[in-house]
Amino acid sequence: MKKLTAIIPTGNEEHNIREVLESVDFADEIMVVDSFSTDNTVTIAKEYTNFILQREYKYSASQKNWAIPQATHDWILLVDADERVTPELREEIQNLLKDPPTDIVAYWIYRMNHFMGKRVKYSGWQNDKVIRLFRKDSCQYEDKMVHAEIVAQGNVGFLKNKFYHDTFISLDHHINKLNRYAAWQARDYDKKVNRLNPFHLVVKPLWGFFKHYIIQMGFRDGIIGLVISYLHAYSIWMRYAKLWLYRRGLK
Repeated sequence: MKKLTAIIPTGNEEHNIREVLESVDFADEIMVVDSFSTDNTVTIAKEYTNFILQREYKYSASQKNWAIPQATHDWILLVDADERVTPELREEIQNLLKDPPTDIVAYWIYRMNHFMGKRVKYSGWQNDKVIRLFRKDSCQYEDKMVHAEIVAQGNVGFLKNKFYHDTFISLDHHINKLNRYAAWQARDYDKKVNRLNPFHLVVKPLWGFFKHYIIQMGFRDGIIGLVISYLHAYSIWMRYAKLWLYRRGLK
């Protein structure tokens, strides 16, 4: 049986930390990587592990790449605070680590997404997946400020079971998160977008809404799908608006 380190990045997650830590209690080691929370996150985490590191948060990939080499064990399970390892996923991981294939260094894990209190089955989220189970020495996150994914030095497999994922706290909180991500994405996009024009600020947001609501069947999620599709369009518009401001030294 290969030993496993679970890594949980946190920042003011007192509303999530207990449940996520309980969902990874099968790991041989639990590492909490905290960005100097000002709530009770660290106090609660100490009930489950003594392996708590703190580092100023820059962006997600930076935080995770800093944490990964400090794990004791070769296999890493990285779980965000708003995710849960389901009993089915737990069993699958444990069975896999009894004798993991030598030619696979990482695994995609699909997510069951929830938003505003309901399961989201469409709206572009139906195939949402992340690489979260991987070998420490063969994987690291790409250096992007938003939506970075693992770059694996080897083959990547798929697990059958899914994370439970519920990122919603309130609509205001979600919009603030989108605004924060847009500011970070502006820096990523500054390297690959030339002059901004109406295509970026009008066409792309409208296409984003149409894609999520019509093509990816957001309408089948009812009001939730409409909200998600609108917020996706808003996030695209905000990304380019923030880029326009960033290039002019404005906020």
